[in-house]
Amino acid sequence: MSTITTPDRFTTLPDEPMIAATVTALEEHGFSAEVVDGLDAARKAVLDHIPHGASVMTNTSVTLAETGIADAINDGGPYDSARNKMFALDFATQSQEMKAMGSQPDYALGSVHAITRDGTLVIASASGSQLASYAWGAANVIFVVGAQKLVPTLTAAHERIYQHSLVLEDARAIAAYGQHSSVGKILEIHQELPGRIHIVLIRQVVGF
Repeated sequence: MSTITTPDRFTTLPDEPMIAATVTALEEHGFSAEVVDGLDAARKAVLDHIPHGASVMTNTSVTLAETGIADAINDGGPYDSARNKMFALDFATQSQEMKAMGSQPDYALGSVHAITRDGTLVIASASGSQLASYAWGAANVIFVVGAQKLVPTLTAAHERIYQHSLVLEDARAIAAYGQHSSVGKILEIHQELPGRIHIVLIRQVVGF
């Protein structure tokens, strides 16, 4: 069994001044943000933001799985799971309906691959299936992010994607789907209208 290694700098937790500076920058760019200490606190923070009965899309995310957020939404909770409804359709004949359902929920949940010190969110995707909801389609977006994803610059964000996140996601995709992953599209969110995107930042290494 082989061991996957990536640069240590992409799994190192930042100090408190960097966390505080990043939160300030995010707020200056129209995002709201809160910092929590662990997985249970992150799950509570997310669920407290979502009204019961709201339609919620949990995009594929190791972070959502590790925090238990995906299960809380999709396994019979008090929410309208867009993911469950979407995957009940037939992709061969209803792909456009599936795309509309996944990209326009009341709440889109997921993570990012990096947040820069000046407050830019960076998300990579093979197909881009989740990016439409993040950029525009969802009424509200909540990103759950391990603090190890904070980076100084956009250059460092791209390095993190290719040298760290892709390596781990490729291994996950092979195990889960029997095929390699890739970086097909990258979304950078530099600014947002206040109130639409909320970030729950965890003082812990979580996700890729």
